[in-house]
Amino acid sequence: MAKDSFLVGLIGSGIGPSLSPALHEREADRQGLRYLYRLIDIDTLGVPPEAVGELLRAARDLGFDGLNITHPCKQLVIGHLDALAPQARALGAVNTVVFEDGRATGHNTDVTGFAASFARGLPDAPLERVVQLGAGGAGAAVAHAILTLGAGRVTVVDALPERAAALADSLGQHFGPDRATAATLDRLPRLLREADGLGGLVHATPTGMAAHPGLPLPAGLLHPGLWVAEVVYRPLDTELLTTARALGCATLDGAGMAAFQAVDAFRLFTGREPDSARMLADIAELAGPVTAPK
Repeated sequence: MAKDSFLVGLIGSGIGPSLSPALHEREADRQGLRYLYRLIDIDTLGVPPEAVGELLRAARDLGFDGLNITHPCKQLVIGHLDALAPQARALGAVNTVVFEDGRATGHNTDVTGFAASFARGLPDAPLERVVQLGAGGAGAAVAHAILTLGAGRVTVVDALPERAAALADSLGQHFGPDRATAATLDRLPRLLREADGLGGLVHATPTGMAAHPGLPLPAGLLHPGLWVAEVVYRPLDTELLTTARALGCATLDGAGMAAFQAVDAFRLFTGREPDSARMLADIAELAGPVTAPK
């Protein structure tokens, strides 16, 4: 008999506003499944990100079927897993862990999630020159996605130069050395000027989240010749997006990525095929309308 009861969760920091529980549970209800999705917030627990291994073991011992992993644990969790799916291994970041037969296997559904959202929301966006701010777990995923979509060149910028360099090197190994490079924060103004009419900005840091409000870069660096794609989805309208729209930039919010990565995670957890259209409608209702390009 097919399994019809599931216990899953999310490990991360400041995840109280997450829509993942509602997204997963709504789809499970439609499929007639008993499905509980629990938040495991390291801030609430008062433990550091390095405690992810202990939390992972506890969840497995308690009978969880799987976990989603978010900031700041997507890379830290890898050392505590038994196996990695090829995509997660290539990225060096995990956002989904499946427990099966006593083993914990790491996956990454952020890549396919961002690619599907970008293709849907900014289908005609120029991709010759793309500047990406953020080289953490989400950054690795979206950089892979944007290069898979055909970006000519991605320049990765991060507050930690060594992290940007490591991601650019990894991207170069997969896509070719001419398609990815790293830069320091002081080069952002020039990079964004050079992308005018040729590409845009992908934002992949936690800045703008409910727990980390604000702008990730000076507003004066944005101009109408750029598109701006956001990874943060709660709030849906981050300060970056509202500022970019006011300047006339085409924009993409993080809701589509959140929905599509949840679609793939639900499939991994349950072995059932979710309805992506229904889950997109769910996130539009839960987080507000998915913003159309302007």
